[in-house]
Formats: sequence, C-alpha cells, structure tokens
Amino acid sequence: MTRELTEITVVGGDKTGLIARVTSLLFERGINIEDLDQAVREGVFRMTTRVDASEMETSRGELRRALAELGRELDVDIQVRFPSDRDARRIALLVTKETHAPEALLEAEANGDLADDGEEAEIPVVIGNRGDLRSLAERYDKPFYDVGDGNGNTDEERLLDLLAEYDVDLIALARYMRILSPEVVFRYEGRIINVHPSLLPAFPGAEAYRQAKDAGVRVAGVTAHYVTTDLDQGPVIAQRAFDIPAGSDVAEIKRRGQPLEADVLLDAVRLHLADAIAIHRGTVHVREDADVDAQLGLSEAAIDANPDEPVDGEPLSRSGTPTAESD
Repeated sequence: MTRELTEITVVGGDKTGLIARVTSLLFERGINIEDLDQAVREGVFRMTTRVDASEMETSRGELRRALAELGRELDVDIQVRFPSDRDARRIALLVTKETHAPEALLEAEANGDLADDGEEAEIPVVIGNRGDLRSLAERYDKPFYDVGDGNGNTDEERLLDLLAEYDVDLIALARYMRILSPEVVFRYEGRIINVHPSLLPAFPGAEAYRQAKDAGVRVAGVTAHYVTTDLDQGPVIAQRAFDIPAGSDVAEIKRRGQPLEADVLLDAVRLHLADAIAIHRGTVHVREDADVDAQLGLSEAAIDANPDEPVDGEPLSRSGTPTAESD
C-alpha cells in the first residue's frame, strides 16, 4: 500500500507529558509515526511529526477534531497537513521594500513557471511589514496586507492569522527585512525559505553586502536557505557566486547580487514544490529519485573553469602535467 505521509505540528508552552499524549492519540488510531522532531526556544515548544496515515482507523475530520480537542486541553496549537487535501500548493510572499525577489516569483507564477511540469502552485497573498510593495501586489492582482506598525515591526498574531486564513503551504521571504520569532518559525519549520545576500555562513545578519566590501572579498554571493530560529544558519538549499571588481562600492556589489537573489530564491522554491529536496540532520539533500533541473551551486561554465590540478600525491612536471613520484 502507498504511504500517505502527513505532517502534524504542535506549538505552545512546554509541558511534561505533551509528546506522550499526542503520540498515544496517534497510536490508538492506527497511525504510524515515521519521524518526530522537537525543540524549545524562548519558552516555546515545537514538535513536528511526520506520520503514515494510509492505514489510520479514523477519518481525516475525526482526527482533526480529536487533535484540536487535545490541543485545547493542553493549551497548545495542533495543525494537521494532508498533502492530498488540494491540488495546488500555496505560497505566501513576505516582503518589505525591495522588488526584485518578489517580482521574480510573481512573474514566474503569471507565466506558469513557478512549479515544474506536473506540479501546481499559486501565490494567493503578499504580506509586508511595510506598505511599500502594495502597488507591486496589485499589479499582479494579489491581495496585499501590511502587518507592520509603521516602523517595520511585525504584528505576528495578524501574520499568523493571515497564513492560516490563506492555508499556506510555503512561506517565501522575498527580501523580508524582519526576523521571525519562534511562534512563526515553529509552526512552519521546513516550509520557510529565505534569500540572504551572502555566501552563508559568511556575513550573516544585516548589511551583508557592506560586510563583504569591508572584508575586501573578491568573490561574494547569495544563498537560499530554510529558516530556523538561529539567524541565517538554516539548511542551505542553493547558492550563487559573483565577482567583485576592484574598487566596487556597496551599490555596485548590490547591483551584481540582486539578480542572483531573485534567481536562487525561485530555484529553491521550485525544488521545494517538487519535493526534490529533504532536510536530514540539518543539511539539505537532493532526493535520489528527484529529477532536478536547478542550479544548486556554480554554473557549468564556472565548474569547467576550475583547475583540476595539482592534486596531493600528483606533482606537476615543468610542462604542467602530473608526473610519477619517485620512490
């Protein structure tokens, strides 16, 4: 029988016996637990459980009602996601001021290129912590919500309400300039993708391009990664690199990086939607059966330009070719 992998997320205050109560409820209904991960940050507990519901001895509605009742009893939020509940995957775009990354995703959706063949995806909502990109959302006929306080601080209760209202599967931080708290991250962990303007782990945090300039690096880049509660330390999905000519100022570095930010974020979203990647022990792996049509690292031209010699144990002759090392 084909497995039906379903995700159950529990978020709330840390309580003794909470894990046992949830897992016992699942066991009693014939649901097999495939994977369980839990963490506590800033007093917030999170448990993500992936289960096989193909042989469960209850209906989806009854399972949801039982888990909701248990959540009320334990004062935690329990969410169930059945992948087959609908055909199209829903992506929320979180934005601030910069247009290049969100516009790339909106344009890809408009052209039918947001997901690979056989996959369906849509962007039902654009959410900002400022109101600057309302006109961009309206140009693509998307509802726009400003959940900021005028200074860029986010009303996360409102944000969570909107993500639930639009039944979001994936959150794309398209140059969203605000750190998400554990209250948000834990509810969508493994389903939030950010683009950061550096080759992480180099230059995390704010003003990464300025950090690159101040460090005097010759090669910089951008990174698409899953978001965790550790700032800019989530599992890396894909990266792009670019050259920094001598004398470049921050504006020039940004000009070179921004097109790659949009490109790498779109590739990461496509990989996620195609279920081509998985997180294992904090690292993103490409699934063995995945038909990947995305650039994860250097371009083919850059790879071809890399030298392949000398190699340890293979000294070069004067002509540049390896020679046998004498005994």
